[in-house]
Amino acid sequence: MTDLINSFMAGPDERGRFGDFGGRFVSETLMPLILDLEAEYEKAKVDPEFWAEMDDLWKHYVGRPSPLYYAERLTERFGGAKIYLKRDELNHTGAHKINNVLGQILLARRMGKTRIIAETGAGQHGVATATVCARFGLECIVFMGAHDVARQSPNVFRMRLLGAKVVSVTSGRGTLKDAMNDAMRDWVTNVNNTFYCIGTVAGPHPYPAMVRDFQSIIGKEVREQMMEREGRLPDSLIAAIGGGSNAMGLFFPFLDDKDVRIIGVEAGGKGVNMKMEHCASLTGGRPGVLHGNRTYLLQDDDGQILEGFSISAGLDYPGIGPEHSWLHDTGRAEYVSITDVEALAAFQICCESEGIIPALEPCHALGHVAKIAGDLPSDHLMVMNMCGRGDKDIFTVAKALGVEIDTGG
Repeated sequence: MTDLINSFMAGPDERGRFGDFGGRFVSETLMPLILDLEAEYEKAKVDPEFWAEMDDLWKHYVGRPSPLYYAERLTERFGGAKIYLKRDELNHTGAHKINNVLGQILLARRMGKTRIIAETGAGQHGVATATVCARFGLECIVFMGAHDVARQSPNVFRMRLLGAKVVSVTSGRGTLKDAMNDAMRDWVTNVNNTFYCIGTVAGPHPYPAMVRDFQSIIGKEVREQMMEREGRLPDSLIAAIGGGSNAMGLFFPFLDDKDVRIIGVEAGGKGVNMKMEHCASLTGGRPGVLHGNRTYLLQDDDGQILEGFSISAGLDYPGIGPEHSWLHDTGRAEYVSITDVEALAAFQICCESEGIIPALEPCHALGHVAKIAGDLPSDHLMVMNMCGRGDKDIFTVAKALGVEIDTGG
């Protein structure tokens, strides 16, 4: 049995802290809602009926378990490590986001909440939330930055088809940070019937741990699948990070396996040496408070949050989940960055080599795989989380590559 006192899987503590990170920095109006949510989740965690419903929906609605796929041609192209892709882009709605949304919506129903709000960047969390709300007949409002509404138009249309109201946020740069700001403002003014479904491992406690727990189905499946395929655990895990939910989902079940190397890949934008032209908060940021938790943030000398930049809407966030900040500071996980140019190259390689059109988010992880796989031995087992499919990004990619798409208009 794991010694939780010395375990990387023990957190957060009773204050919602992972070391110096996390916590609950919210208004007095929201504190009762946060405490009610924490109490309901603590009850749900030990309720067999809750997990039976989750397991049934994961299997029959989402399509889990997602495959663990040996990427033979990528392995041949890069040389060195044997590369496996965890195919979470094959989930219903096309990304990992629905793993967590199902759990939160089931909690909302247990709490009697009928109005669901969410923030979204790339639109995948918004689509997942709209999907599950449609499944259970709940009102759904999704806040999305105006910049992201423009560059992720296919997902905006999907959300509206599913019955959600999409609110275009024009403050700031009109990206994920601004969408989350407006969602939290809405929550404060609609406390009685509203449940805020946060899409990543950020926000006030209990959200970071709760989202991680729902997403850890990814890593649990990888453990079983790798034992079945190779008879042992992987040597390394790699995942892209914005807020970091797909990464924590993959990493968490392996945190106490000290021989498993863990690598998170942030959005390097136009380069981490370019001020305000990247979203690599662990590389170019420092600790501060945003959206209810203390974590690493991109900020100026006065503590004002910088906007950041990434070609990937899902990674375009000036912070990171607090548990990642803690794993960074303790040294249990490594964090690197990949630029837009490197991610676009990985996008094209994946399409041409494996017949898989990836989202721009996991292309950052694949960009780092391309950098390091060739220097590793052929018996090194590497798992990368393919956390989203690229339908939503084809217009962004085409524009970046200077290709005009004929829409027939």
